[in-house]
Amino acid sequence: MGKFSITREVRFCYGHRLMNHPGKCRHLHGHSVKVAVTLSAERLDEQGMVCDFAELKKTVVGFVEEVLDHNLLLHEDDPLVPLLREAQERFMTLPDHPTAEVLARMIYRQIKSQGYPVEEVLLWETDSSYARYRE
Repeated sequence: MGKFSITREVRFCYGHRLMNHPGKCRHLHGHSVKVAVTLSAERLDEQGMVCDFAELKKTVVGFVEEVLDHNLLLHEDDPLVPLLREAQERFMTLPDHPTAEVLARMIYRQIKSQGYPVEEVLLWETDSSYARYRE
């Protein structure tokens, strides 16, 4: 049996650092990234769709803008956390290092938790490098 899929792309910016990384990624820096969220289904709904693109956009953009866009993402053990709290800066801590792979998984799980049939999430950290997460 065939399978249908749709994909919505969203762009956002975030800052991070990877503690103990042997290269320059151990320093604070930012990325302007593109995310592609793909939904799939074997059957279309009564409108002939996997999902309405507008509905998918609202869900993905809503999460990205509220949680990730223009946010500083750090490992929960990062020594900068107390300083950022004191300065009342916007940041978010994660139990894992804030890599492209971890962000792709975070977005996948958030969209899936909203009841969407997510097939995969791709996150381009650069024009030529991306991470993929699927279950």
